[in-house]
Amino acid sequence: MPMQAADIERMIKDALPDAEVTIKDLAGDGDHYSATVVSESFRGKSRVQQHQMVYSALQGRMGGVLHALALQTSAPNS
Repeated sequence: MPMQAADIERMIKDALPDAEVTIKDLAGDGDHYSATVVSESFRGKSRVQQHQMVYSALQGRMGGVLHALALQTSAPNS
């Protein structure tokens, strides 16, 4: 069963409460999304570490229920 964009956003915000999250369904199938996540929690972290934080927030759903997620992550502009 595909994931809903609202569920992805909620899971990310649960893990990163200050995050600004934008989710787009790329294929209309509930399996291929892009996400832009901006959070102060990312400051000083590498891009890989930032993506790991988002994947962790999704609690193992990547590659299973959620087939593909194109991520853009960053800390807010100062």
